[in-house]
Amino acid sequence: MKSISLLLTSFCLLLSTIVHAETGVSSKSILIGQSAALTGPAQQLGTEMRDGAQAYFDHINAQGGVAGRQIVLKTLDDGYEADRATSNTRQLIDVEGVFSLFGYVGTPTSNAALPLVTKAEIPFFAAFTGAQSLREPLNRNVFNIRASYFEETEKIVQHITTLSISRIAVFYQNDAYGKAGLEGVTRAMKKRNIEVIGIATVERNSVDVAQAVAQIKLAKPQAVIMISAYKSCAAFIKDMLKDTVGAPIFWNISFVGSQALSKELGKDGRGVMISQVVPAPWDDIHPIIKEYKSLYLSKPGREVGFVSLEGFIAAKVFVEGLKRAGSNLTRESFVRSLESMSNYDAGGFQVKYSPSNHNGSHFVDLTVIGKDGKFMR
Repeated sequence: MKSISLLLTSFCLLLSTIVHAETGVSSKSILIGQSAALTGPAQQLGTEMRDGAQAYFDHINAQGGVAGRQIVLKTLDDGYEADRATSNTRQLIDVEGVFSLFGYVGTPTSNAALPLVTKAEIPFFAAFTGAQSLREPLNRNVFNIRASYFEETEKIVQHITTLSISRIAVFYQNDAYGKAGLEGVTRAMKKRNIEVIGIATVERNSVDVAQAVAQIKLAKPQAVIMISAYKSCAAFIKDMLKDTVGAPIFWNISFVGSQALSKELGKDGRGVMISQVVPAPWDDIHPIIKEYKSLYLSKPGREVGFVSLEGFIAAKVFVEGLKRAGSNLTRESFVRSLESMSNYDAGGFQVKYSPSNHNGSHFVDLTVIGKDGKFMR
């Protein structure tokens, strides 16, 4: 009887362990999933976001991981297309069985994942988008690090209008991302009793900008605020500059991909302005930059950049959440640990969460492409 009792006790303990085991978590690993553009016109955004994050995860894994578990990042290519992001998300949740989703790149792709995120009650962490759809209303599963597009466009419009510039046009990508940026611009301008004088669009993953250029030129703007990815923005700027008389100032928001845009533009990039949501990656004042450069540049052929830095910061905050969740890691304990992160210093970059606020940072800076494609503040 005693042996039977012991067997029953052991069985109950084993059953309890199985019941309480969290999806994507084993004694040796934590599996997280990412859908991002690894091919196509936006591929540099996806690859740099992934590589920046992987540099930090590799560092943590080399130290033994978190509570003895290695962090495994599985990235699927969506080509910056919403339907592929939906398929990838299903694959990551239903087939791969990931613990959390991490570092999605883009508004349409992130929006496509949201219904699946809500249904699965899976953490969706640090998407590379500033869209309000990931901020309002509050979704307990969604945690943002970067500032919103409303905050970026407010900063841009504020700066432009201090220069007594009021003739402002908008060139935007005809999808959820572009419309989110357009709404931010119009809100910021309405606040100052100014109207947008011209609007033109480009389709996602397209560089067919001829019609947009013609429309914007007719409006004769002093400044053009652009909400698209680097390939289409570069094509638009180059075509606009063919008529050099009265060329406007060009402004981009951070999602454009700063280094990629600068390389696409070459000599035409000088003077192009870009808002940023992370510190300058060459500025060694911040400890996070020194740490990022030390780890990210340990692999040959890499260059520092805003996107890979954002991926690195996202990974560091994610790991901090895992550490705070403790060894008995569950999705619920992870969410609660993030919500308790009321004032986390990632090394000169502040992140603040609470149960009612999942938007970690409000940092926005303004930069300009200078001589030889280098960035200045």
